[in-house]
Amino acid sequence: MKPAVKMKLFGLRFTLLIAGMLVLTAAVQAQTSSSSAAGATSSQQPQADQQQDSAAAADDSGNEAFHLPAQGDVVPAVSIARDPADLPPSVGNRPARVVHVLLTAQELEGVLDPVMKTTYLYWTFNGKVPGPMIRVRQGDTVEITLKNEGHLVSHSVDLHAVLGPGGGTGLTETKQGASRSFTFKASFPGVFVYHCGTNLAAQHIANGMYGLIVVEPPGGLPPVDREFYVMQGEIYTEEDMGSAGHQKMSLPKLLKETPEYMVFNGASDALTAEHPMHAQVGESVRLFFGVGGPNLISSPHIIGQVLNRVYPLGSFTSPPLTTVQTTMVPPGGATVMEFTPRVPGKYTLVDHALVRVVRGLAGVLEVTGAENPELFHAGPVK
Repeated sequence: MKPAVKMKLFGLRFTLLIAGMLVLTAAVQAQTSSSSAAGATSSQQPQADQQQDSAAAADDSGNEAFHLPAQGDVVPAVSIARDPADLPPSVGNRPARVVHVLLTAQELEGVLDPVMKTTYLYWTFNGKVPGPMIRVRQGDTVEITLKNEGHLVSHSVDLHAVLGPGGGTGLTETKQGASRSFTFKASFPGVFVYHCGTNLAAQHIANGMYGLIVVEPPGGLPPVDREFYVMQGEIYTEEDMGSAGHQKMSLPKLLKETPEYMVFNGASDALTAEHPMHAQVGESVRLFFGVGGPNLISSPHIIGQVLNRVYPLGSFTSPPLTTVQTTMVPPGGATVMEFTPRVPGKYTLVDHALVRVVRGLAGVLEVTGAENPELFHAGPVK
């Protein structure tokens, strides 16, 4: 095919994609009270049609129509921030087995910024951001079931640990009120991202649909005293950061990769005021860190710590790096950071693109225990 023809085809496809995304976003934000179109929607129906039908329709259980709040409305909201200490234990030295995982797609009005009383319509796995950590052993047979309890759109799941088309997206594309399952073998050890793969995937991810699946090698990971689970995300709102009330999603800002908010575990202050991490002096700490994104690279750094070990890109088959200050994680990527705090105090987790702290990207590790003046003390040399 001639280069000029290729460019024309590319331009046509891009134009159609943008048009489809604009229709979808308009449907998501529309408030409507009309009845849904007759007939069931298939998993292959355009998302804009599914969105428009379901926004006005009663769900399968007979509930009243779901209506989206308007920009700035003050509406009830729940916490969607996952506690970083909320993760399953290591698989240990067990044999391979069958593991059943239930993921539930839920669309919830959640607290985005508790200080400014800002809320946002999150799309979640199991009601929290990030979704639940899935923790299995290399060689396990994993059955994933996705149940869609949302009102607005179809959802799916793409797991980066899967060897198969779409990472499972096509097999789990699930319309409202339905559920679908698929099975895969956990073939390779490592820390992998999972996320919704439904078009527009970047929109589903930005709304909160991402998590980590940890595939441990046979024998499990070495034991540590504390483990935490943190993911970085971006939220694109129409109004500027700091606006009160319900905030609508901005597709133009998503396409320009200019988020208003950058968050750890879904919300501003999620890992500072709501769920700070805790450890004691001398304890070994392991931090599973992923980037849902969908767009921006992270440079995680813990101010006042040197990382004893870092598993770059979440690989357990490559030797870890040692004595690291800051690492790098791409969108859709992960890492594991291990360290041992030796001085009590408050340590801040940041993305070292430090202007992002202003947009909400900070977490706190509170370390208690005996002082260590040999390593750290005020004043001149004693």
